[in-house]
Amino acid sequence: MLPPPPPLRRLLPALALVFFAAPALAQPAALTPSASQLTPERLWAIQRVGGAAVSPDGRTVTYGLSTPDVAANRSSSAVWQVPTAGGAPALVGAGSEAVWLASGALLYSSADGGRRTTDGRTITGLPPDAETVEIAPTGDYVAYTRRVRLDPAPTERYPDLPQTTVRIHDDLMLRHWTQWADGTYSHLFVAPFDLATMTAGEGVDVMPGRRVHTPVPPFGGAEQIAWHPDGRRIAYTAKEADGTAFATSTNTDVFLYDVRTRATRNLTEGMPGYDVEPAFSPDGRMLAWNSMARDGFEADRNRLFVMSLESGVARELSAGFDRNASHPVWLPAGDALLFTTETGGTVQLYTVALRGGAPRAVTSGDHNITEVAVGGPAGAPVVVVGRQSMTAPTDLYRVDLATGAMTPLTTHGAEGLAGLAMPTTHRRTVRTSDGQEMLVWEVRPPNFDPSRRYPAILYMQGGPQSALTQFFSYRWNLAALASQGYVVVAPNRRGMPGHGAAWNDQISQDWGGQAMTDLLSAIDAVAAEPYVDRERLAAVGASFGGYSAFWLAGHHEGRFKTLVAHAGIFHLESMYASTEELFFVDWDLGGPYWGTPRPASYDRFSPHRYVTNWTAPMLITHGDLDFRVPLEQSLQAYTALRLRGLEGRLVTFPNEGHWINRPQNSLAWHREFYGWLREHLQTAHTPPIRPGVAE
Repeated sequence: MLPPPPPLRRLLPALALVFFAAPALAQPAALTPSASQLTPERLWAIQRVGGAAVSPDGRTVTYGLSTPDVAANRSSSAVWQVPTAGGAPALVGAGSEAVWLASGALLYSSADGGRRTTDGRTITGLPPDAETVEIAPTGDYVAYTRRVRLDPAPTERYPDLPQTTVRIHDDLMLRHWTQWADGTYSHLFVAPFDLATMTAGEGVDVMPGRRVHTPVPPFGGAEQIAWHPDGRRIAYTAKEADGTAFATSTNTDVFLYDVRTRATRNLTEGMPGYDVEPAFSPDGRMLAWNSMARDGFEADRNRLFVMSLESGVARELSAGFDRNASHPVWLPAGDALLFTTETGGTVQLYTVALRGGAPRAVTSGDHNITEVAVGGPAGAPVVVVGRQSMTAPTDLYRVDLATGAMTPLTTHGAEGLAGLAMPTTHRRTVRTSDGQEMLVWEVRPPNFDPSRRYPAILYMQGGPQSALTQFFSYRWNLAALASQGYVVVAPNRRGMPGHGAAWNDQISQDWGGQAMTDLLSAIDAVAAEPYVDRERLAAVGASFGGYSAFWLAGHHEGRFKTLVAHAGIFHLESMYASTEELFFVDWDLGGPYWGTPRPASYDRFSPHRYVTNWTAPMLITHGDLDFRVPLEQSLQAYTALRLRGLEGRLVTFPNEGHWINRPQNSLAWHREFYGWLREHLQTAHTPPIRPGVAE
């Protein structure tokens, strides 16, 4: 339920704050950056590294560097490069999306919206709305995506009403993530290309008349499109489904288009789940991709498949591997692939041979591998990864495939934390109520003193099948939270990948069951420590973590002084009827609430049924443009909270979706969040419950 965040856009801030109707609290002041404390303001000063690409000769890696500008309420992007043998990074130019051409030239999207090489040549002939531009390895074709209108606009239906803003929908998928359907579709185009003059000819729609998208929304990107090394074929990912099936199915396929014959072949026909991220072997004989087995289960095990293009025979390279095998990348010799997987509360780099055999871990340690880039000759591959942890933003490292040793290439993230006293992360194992061993991350404040008693925060991850690993977030940053003086408790409860398929799958149709018990087991274990003040506990989370806050509000039995829910699910029946990707609620709740038999989830696990047990103050936040968990979920919860006579606050953001991404909105959210916790945990507090209020 929580894909990667969308890019920041240059938009004016729009923040709405609705405060509870009780005596006003003093408004929280800005958390002033200091030389020793990680604050939200300091987070928004860190430059962000990503988009690594290794040159064909393996000598250079380029990457994107995003620099936030809070005053301007936007971020700027630039392309940098650094020798893979080590050395000083150098600026290439303002822009993004750098890719290496087979010739060794570097192509990137410049700040003015054009595509140019480092020698100053600019692509001409592309439509002004072209996106995801990919030049064929042979240099004689270019592919790009653009929006194509296939359904009439309201003003085309009614030309005498040119100013109407009416929306008319015949399909079920009428809105997605933060966008309403507008009758246009993202299609793939292929055009002849002159590499010498950097000129594109007239493009041909690879998907004419098909009401499908590539990349697949809401967050598909260039990883869903791949040129064959011969430059005559191109693979792409699409969901061949109408609006109803698009909402109820995850059946996404990999298609192969022949530039010369204009014929399209579905390579994954009969494979019912997600099939994404096609990657051709260096010799062009094989295609690798990620595949999920079960239609409708968005968090199924990600398998690694390869297919012989000559025979059409496909086989799973990750068979028997009880983890995800995500984001496949070929090694230059074509005899093995790299992939990443969640394991033991971390994300690591693995390799598997094309001939088969068990995958082998390349890296280890308490960190996350965030991306993988490969280049260099077949006999001496160069592998560069992004690496982060809960206490370190992403930087790039070169990896030795034989030993797993990592050599730093950039220090942009590390420089953002210079001079700070940082929290420390600790692994601990907690016995769950059903006798299982559960990994719990404990993040302790800087300069931790075990003789003191600290307030503690239970952090509840979203998803619900979303890994709680060594992530460094710019929204829910556990190091920044611990830096405010809290012990942060982050359990790998049931439903999280990285601990086997059975652990991951258990949460479906059991939202309020074992997973919630796991959360309480974690906070109880840490609260028993002498350095935790069990009279000052809070529970916080977003998305499914927000659901967890609403659920525990009725079941925590006095443990928490306050709770915080962002974009949480409060009423399961209305969630089913108003969310957009129905396959998610079909799988995890058991189907529609009117089903026969009626799924038990709606009666057992809907938080709204336990409002009469609510006793603690609550902060509720939400983005108005959140179509995954619609705003009305938080509105209902806030209404119930206030009519219960409980202290509460609702904070909404008119121009944000499931996440609060814009710099000034993010800082406003953080100040409300930290201010609320400071008010309710750092000082003694008794929630005002007025007698006689309607139950």
